[in-house]
Amino acid sequence: MSNHQPLPAEMKSYTVWDKPTRLFHWINVMLVFALLIIGGVMMFRSELGISELSGKIGLKTLHVLIGYGFAINLLIRLVWGFVGNKYARFNHMFPNAHSKNELQAYQAEVAAGKNPQYLGHNPKGKFAVLAIMLLLVTIMSTGLIRAGTDIYYPPFGNSVQSYLAAPNVEPSSLKPYDATGIDTDKANSMKSMKGLAGKVHVYAVYLLMLLIVLHVFAVVYTEVKRQPGIISAMFSGKKLIQGQPKDE
Repeated sequence: MSNHQPLPAEMKSYTVWDKPTRLFHWINVMLVFALLIIGGVMMFRSELGISELSGKIGLKTLHVLIGYGFAINLLIRLVWGFVGNKYARFNHMFPNAHSKNELQAYQAEVAAGKNPQYLGHNPKGKFAVLAIMLLLVTIMSTGLIRAGTDIYYPPFGNSVQSYLAAPNVEPSSLKPYDATGIDTDKANSMKSMKGLAGKVHVYAVYLLMLLIVLHVFAVVYTEVKRQPGIISAMFSGKKLIQGQPKDE
């Protein structure tokens, strides 16, 4: 009878995350945190002693300018989701018709003490990625609406000014948070839409914050317990996999 123990499967390096995907991820992290900080200051500006209108407009403008960077980065990623490498594409990152069965199989393997390895996202991660991406698009869309209705910034600002301007008033003369030259009836008709966009924007951000916390916890847990190297892979683009990956 042999006393030899079976050798562990060989570790193999795979190139997974291409450079544009990695750049999007880290740029997005920085911009989201910058927007959260400025947004928090905006919400608590009175408590922070920022009471003048110029301060309010200045914070809003800074938030919008950073938001443009966030929007451009996200739009590039949306395009890259169709033309990037296999693991950057949405048809590999997002759940599909087979995801329910894949998730059940994944959970069964984990429950049995196995350690399934994935080059891309595991079946649970795909649902999280979809939720985060939908929230990012929602935040971008509602943020651009509020940028146009609050301080008349592109892409909707000119149209909003033209709509709100009273007869014989030059639309470009309208100033943020100033009722001078504005058609009151039209301004009132916009309030519900503007308010809805603001509420969706804020609550989408709250939900994103929750998902960020859960995402960080899940990544650290997976790194420590199941698949070492997934954090470093978002810097290097390479994953070390032991055995046969499930999604090669």
